[in-house]
Amino acid sequence: MIDISGLISTIINNQVNIPLLYVIYEFLLKIPVIGSIVSFLLSILPIFDVPIIRLLIGFVLWKPIWVLLLVPGFATLGTMLLILPWLERKLVGRMQWRVGPREIAPRTRGSIQLLADSLRFLCQEVIIHKEAHRLYFLQFPFLYFLPVLLPLLFINAGAPGAPLVPIESPYALQIMIGLISLMPVFIMGCGWAANNRFAFIGTVREAFMYFAYEIPFILVILAMIVLYGTSNTVDVISATNQGSWWNWGIVLNPLAALTFFIATVMATARLPFEIPEADQELAFGPFIEYSGIAFGLAYVMAYEKMYVLSAIMTMLFFGGGSGPYIPILTPLLGDVMSGIWFVIKTLIILLVMVNLRGVYSRYRIDQALSIGWGTMFIFGIVAVLWSLVLGGIL
Repeated sequence: MIDISGLISTIINNQVNIPLLYVIYEFLLKIPVIGSIVSFLLSILPIFDVPIIRLLIGFVLWKPIWVLLLVPGFATLGTMLLILPWLERKLVGRMQWRVGPREIAPRTRGSIQLLADSLRFLCQEVIIHKEAHRLYFLQFPFLYFLPVLLPLLFINAGAPGAPLVPIESPYALQIMIGLISLMPVFIMGCGWAANNRFAFIGTVREAFMYFAYEIPFILVILAMIVLYGTSNTVDVISATNQGSWWNWGIVLNPLAALTFFIATVMATARLPFEIPEADQELAFGPFIEYSGIAFGLAYVMAYEKMYVLSAIMTMLFFGGGSGPYIPILTPLLGDVMSGIWFVIKTLIILLVMVNLRGVYSRYRIDQALSIGWGTMFIFGIVAVLWSLVLGGIL
């Protein structure tokens, strides 16, 4: 049997601390007209059973639900999916002396371009050619969402002493590695189900890339587990912020941070590692036969993977949600402030990754494999050894 009273007590005792809400409430009560309306509503609320309403509000403000819905959860993810392609096009356009997209709503500088693209994807017909494996062709783009979204359950966006994580687990980093390792499986499934020669070539390239970056990626995560002495994301943030920024992972083990960043670029097939897609040869690689909403899912999935992996990098190497104390904002925003710092750091990593598109040309598959199996693999081993030495010293 479920202990309802214990569950309610857990929810009530683990609320997000946002003093600004109380300040706004007291301010509204002081406004003559609005204050009287608020007072009237509070006077009639007992008719509608206030305990239930309080429980609903408490459930929304319960830390795991708050984090899952807002930071670094679905609301922040959705916002990133809307603004990141626009930022990418604008930044790369400026680097190449272009203005970037502005045909859709020119007064907004084309900022709703992705919204227009989304409407187009939703209204397009999903075409399934006769040679495709129909059932798997339709399933894989939607199944692809699960392993990409699930790591958000274990990412800690909080500061020391104030964790913001939906699920706390002593094996959080290992679980995230397992979920991230499933991502290429569904990409290869999409290419196989399409039953197209160009999709198949992109799928084979994806498989080669997967094995090239996966081992260095796991070695880097292992290096950070050894360095922090834990794989619990709450304890990782606490270990990261024992002093100040000089205890961040990027300072303690910069080689691991560099390897993780390169592995992230390879895992998301971003330039200069856009090898599974390669517009000139394969158009859209494993997803070349997809259209409509299925193509839209494949399109935004790369940005979703970028956000999730950048959030993990923020947590491991940049102190998570820790940031400088701002006298006015920090006391008012409370736990939300650490979430804001977390999003800012993650966005900076994303913008650096986006700018690579305008800086580097695409590597050949043999060059990428040489980097993965050669340089990155050596970097990963050295990072583990350095963590062992540093862990023994500290």
